Amino acid sequence: MIPRVASKVIQEWLKSGKAIVVKGARQTGKTTLLKHISSDLTQPLWLDCDDPMVRMNLENAGIEKIGHIIGIHQCVIIDEIQRVKNGGLTLKLITDHFPNVQLLVTGSSTLNLSDNLAESLTGRKRELILHPISWSELKAHYGLLSASGQLEQRIIYGMYPEVVTHPGQEKEILKELVSSYLYKDILGLIGIRKPEILDRLLRAIALQIGQEVSYNELSRLIEVDKKTIVNYIDLLEKSFIVFRLVPFARNLRNEISTKRKIYFYDTGIRNALLSAYQPLSLRVDTGQLWENFIICERFKKIEYDRIFCNSYFWRTLQQQEIDYIEELNGEFSLYEFKWNPAREHYRFSTTFQTQYPVHQKIVVTPQNMDDFLS
Repeated sequence: MIPRVASKVIQEWLKSGKAIVVKGARQTGKTTLLKHISSDLTQPLWLDCDDPMVRMNLENAGIEKIGHIIGIHQCVIIDEIQRVKNGGLTLKLITDHFPNVQLLVTGSSTLNLSDNLAESLTGRKRELILHPISWSELKAHYGLLSASGQLEQRIIYGMYPEVVTHPGQEKEILKELVSSYLYKDILGLIGIRKPEILDRLLRAIALQIGQEVSYNELSRLIEVDKKTIVNYIDLLEKSFIVFRLVPFARNLRNEISTKRKIYFYDTGIRNALLSAYQPLSLRVDTGQLWENFIICERFKKIEYDRIFCNSYFWRTLQQQEIDYIEELNGEFSLYEFKWNPAREHYRFSTTFQTQYPVHQKIVVTPQNMDDFLS
């Protein structure tokens, strides 16, 4: 097991008296992480909601039945809670009526779960997204030099734990991840009748990473209405496959505010969708892949370090642009991502700098990425 930064966060939360909810895509290591943490806890009860018997007993269970299920256990781990109908209500009953029980929950999708959790566990929970392996975890496990030597492989094949720990088997593992998770779990979870639409949308998004995406253009390309496009992208985001970066627009009339950038949570999944595994030196999308990869890694750091900032990109009608912006305490940090270190002397837009308070501006290349992520 590659030690996870999230382990320390969760262990600190165990003292809070609140339910702990660990979300994230399948195969990112949620179950392994909680098994590792619960091994040090007294008499943990493990409930796997992939088991139909467990689901049947938890669905619409009352206080008395929940009490019989919990028994003498002081810690209850519920794995894949999204599979339980009215799972949020079940969690609320446990936190309300069994205050001495430490509840740990995992979920691979926030579909039909986020609203239930938000409503049922307001003020009663701590939430964390477990991403694929992060750069800091890779570096801590293998050492900086070895991790840096793996950088191109990690951009091409991604950071899923099984992919990282099984060199030489990356393509087979990614193929299974894409087919079993994307085209079985997600489609089955919501009952999509036309999976080919989701397939075409994913491939279209995969070809546009790092670019501004128009829902209207996607609608015309895939030949479905805009509402369907928005719903499917929302589905993919709630399933931790892609995420959207919104534009920053406040003071200037020519700032673009309608389009979004869509990135994959893992570049290996993106490349698997396109069967594109060629070396970076032979690719035309190296810059976009680097941007996707480094933003993902930054988001992992933000999540695990509990940094509460806003993230944007910025562009004007005059084609002035900034790849990535973080807003924290009223100040802005500006970042450009360049795979080629020869382009590190980038000139940031003076328009933005005269309009908004800028804390720092950095061009992130493979040479200084460790500083950016550490």
